[in-house]
Amino acid sequence: MQLTLKNARLIDATQDLASGTLSIENTRIVDQESTSGAIIDASDSIVLPGFIEVHTHGGHGFNLHTTDINEIHSYARWVPETGVTAFLIGVVGTPNALPASQLQTAVQAIKQSSTGHELAAEAVGIHMEGPYISLKRRGAHSPSWLRTPDPQETERILELTQGQLQLITLAPELPGAHEMIRRLVSAGVTVSIGHTDADYQQAQEAIKLGITHATHVFNAMRPLLHRDPGPIAAIAEAPQVLGELISDGIHVEPAVMDILVRLLGPKRVIVITDALAGAGLPENATFNFGGQVAHVICGAARLEDGTLTGTVLTLDQALHNILDITHVSLQEASCMLSYNPALSAHVAQRKGLLKAGYDADLLIYDQSLRLQATICRGQLAFATEAWRSRLSGN
Repeated sequence: MQLTLKNARLIDATQDLASGTLSIENTRIVDQESTSGAIIDASDSIVLPGFIEVHTHGGHGFNLHTTDINEIHSYARWVPETGVTAFLIGVVGTPNALPASQLQTAVQAIKQSSTGHELAAEAVGIHMEGPYISLKRRGAHSPSWLRTPDPQETERILELTQGQLQLITLAPELPGAHEMIRRLVSAGVTVSIGHTDADYQQAQEAIKLGITHATHVFNAMRPLLHRDPGPIAAIAEAPQVLGELISDGIHVEPAVMDILVRLLGPKRVIVITDALAGAGLPENATFNFGGQVAHVICGAARLEDGTLTGTVLTLDQALHNILDITHVSLQEASCMLSYNPALSAHVAQRKGLLKAGYDADLLIYDQSLRLQATICRGQLAFATEAWRSRLSGN
């Protein structure tokens, strides 16, 4: 696609330009105005970088923890409707074994996604949530999935993922976790503290080993208490650690959402959905999470026994929640939805900003912040009828 948007409000983590010009050629944002493509007056529009989803398990009925590569591709085609232009494939545990087949499927999907020929969000890596997590803080993860860190398994995971493992969540208090953290950090993997019962000192020690990410802060971790500060205090004190926030207003109460953003600051918060296949499905819909039956109930995802699990949230909804609930500006929200996750996913050199040379991953919003179009690497992956007509020149 060759296209120039003129007079648009351009917002990313580094700028809020009231009226600017943005041009794309093929898959990239370029410096000069496009001379051969369409020139569109976008004075009624707000342009943001595409959202990057680092913690999701699926949506619209599709699971990312799967051995069916077509399921991942189907998710990638659907999710631009929610403003997502890049994502990590969420892999969890399997009963009494490593999820080897799921990891191999994810690697294959990533390699196919990198060609950029499909009108879809790009799979830029894998987020492995577990299986090295606390039994006490496992949340909806089945006990049969959990494992103890082991050097040989660490090497096996790196072998299976072929350089595509970008993020892993683990509990650093487990035996052998320190050795695993060191090895993964040396391999270039972002290591996240999560699903953990670590105390304050244990969390501090783990952060010193190279942890730079925290999985859904407040959820599935020892709470912050005034005489038992736990991992949350250690996270807050470490400026290099970015903290995820599930922004559905259910997993974290609205007042606490605002407190976390104030505590870490917008430059350290990553807005996530932790969405399951039920995201985008209607109320009372039934879906599957890692072999467990779950339901959409009152806007939340619950297992058969009523346990609150991941969410049915989408990132376009999360944007509105963050703006409504916390004190941040739209520019700061863009930082939390695009640039910060790009850092943890190791794609900040090409995604997350409206910058020349970066991937043409763009969101076009109207003045009321209703999503009008999603462009993924220069290709129109979603648009309202009105904007599809504008972009086609009709």
